[in-house]
This record gives sequence, C-alpha cells and structure tokens, in this order.
Amino acid sequence: MPKYSVVIPIYNRPDELQELLETLTRQTFSDFEIVVVEDGSTITSKHVVEDFESKLDIHYYVKENGGQGFARNYGYERCKGDYYIVFDSDCLIPEHYFQAVDDFLTHQSVDAFGGPDAAHQSFNTVQKAISHSMTSLFTTGGIRGNKKHVGEYHPRSFNMGICKKVFEETMGYLIPFMGEDLEFSTRIIKKGYSTALIPDAFVYHKRRTDLRKFYKQLKYFGRARINLTRFHPEQISIIHLFPLVFSLGLIASVFAIPILPEIGLAGVGCYAFYLLLVMVEGLFKTKSIKVALLSPIVTLIQFFGYGYGLVYEWFRKLRGINPNTKYIELY
Repeated sequence: MPKYSVVIPIYNRPDELQELLETLTRQTFSDFEIVVVEDGSTITSKHVVEDFESKLDIHYYVKENGGQGFARNYGYERCKGDYYIVFDSDCLIPEHYFQAVDDFLTHQSVDAFGGPDAAHQSFNTVQKAISHSMTSLFTTGGIRGNKKHVGEYHPRSFNMGICKKVFEETMGYLIPFMGEDLEFSTRIIKKGYSTALIPDAFVYHKRRTDLRKFYKQLKYFGRARINLTRFHPEQISIIHLFPLVFSLGLIASVFAIPILPEIGLAGVGCYAFYLLLVMVEGLFKTKSIKVALLSPIVTLIQFFGYGYGLVYEWFRKLRGINPNTKYIELY
C-alpha cells in the first residue's frame, strides 16, 4: 500500500492535468498513488491519464458533475494510503514536495497539513504579478501561506493533506464549492485534530491567466468567506473586511477631492504610498520591472473583487439564497 494518496479533481482541463502529472513523475520520494476524478467534464482527461500509466501509480474515475468538494470526497473513498493529499489541477509540484512532507511528518505527527504557493519561473508576467499580490506581506493573501499566520492554520485545498482517520470521522467535504476547503478545515480543527503548515511543501500555483479571470476568482473568494459563515459564523473577522474597507476608502478619497481637496488628496496619497510598497516588494521578490509595475493594479483588482464578493454574497444571505444546492460556474 502507498503511504500517500494524491487526489486530483479535474473539470475540462486536460492540459493542466498533463503539466501537473509531469511534475509528479520527477518526485524524489515516490511512495504515492494518484487518484484522478473526472467531475463530469465535457472535455475529458482520460487520454492524459493513459499516457502516464507506465510512469505513475495512477487511477482514473469518472463521476457526474457535482463540484470539486464532492469530487475530492469521491477520490478519498478510493484512496489506499495513510495520508490523502489534494492538489488543484492548476498546480505544479516541485520535485522535493513529498520528501519535505515525509520528513516533516516523521518528526512531527499532525492530522492535517498544507503548504504555501509560489510562482514558477515559467509563469507569464500576469501570473507572477497575481502570485505576488496573493502572497505579499502587504496584502491579506500573505496570511494564507506564511509561517506567521492569524490563529490556527487552516489548510487550503490547492495543497492540503489529511490523515486517513480525519476523512473516516468527518466524511470529508460538506459542501461542493465556494469555501468548501475552509469549511472542512474549520470542522477539522473544531473536532480537535491538529494542523500544521509545512513551509517547504510549497506548490507552484498558476491561478488565473488574465486579469478579468482573476477579478472573477477574487469575487468568488469574497463570496466564499460569507458562505463559510453559513456554517461557522465566527469565521469572519476584521481582517477579512480589510479589502472592503480598503476599496470603500479609496473610492471615498477620490470623490472627496472636489469637495474637500486636502482630505481627498491626503487619502489618495496614502493609498499611492501603500501601492508603492507593494510595487517595491514585487521588484525585490521577482526581480522583474514588469511584474513590479503590474503589481499595484493586480492588488487593486484583488481588493475590489474580494470586497465586492463579500457584499454580493452577504445580500444573498440576507435574502435567504442558498448557493450550496447545485453546481455553479465559479469563474
């Protein structure tokens, strides 16, 4: 039996799966199996899996479309390992990943774990700028995958591992999408299981490939935070409202210029200085002027998209609309 089982839900993305599986053939630690779950795709990945059958211990399953949370549950039910690890299809896995996980678990036993995400050198300028904005110390995105984080660590499903017992006692994901991983992580912690961030077990997360898709994704993330409160009301705090407050403050500063020019200009100046810090950090981290110049724009999109998602789903919640009943196009 393999020590680790990798679950990969896939929906109409055979090219992404091809790239992900290729990185898994280069792992320095190879005691793992792969469970690919085709979640009702109209563009299947069967031919991709067949190409890797001689290189990997890989298994392919097809189910009706129901969302990534339930697809992961379907994969969990078919895992044979002691630990179950989930990757999103838009990830690339560095060759040391499983060795880093195994070294950590050998010295520190935990029930659930995760790792950070980073930008691969092959990513385009937009992807690198998005990665910087989502992991920057100056944005809320930096909380998710750093050694220092707020409260207990909540693994995210783009790079998340659990022990077999966790699945057997929780039965996995309660909802199919829109914050399904945070709901699962929160429930894991509430049941008394231990969680940990493994800093060296990072993945290269491609996220979206253009700014329009990135905006839709961040709106979805904001909606997911509100959806999470349907199950765990305490899982929203002041820090989660920062993107909304940031956005409203910038809008107010701009509109104040004709009426109260000193206050308006001072406000805009503060925002400009903040975005300059993001840009300078981007230059030091990526060594790319293009990425640095694009970073403030991406940060604005991140905050406005997330903030709008919070408001949008909050009003839907007040109206009693439940988004967890059927599959929706995410972004």
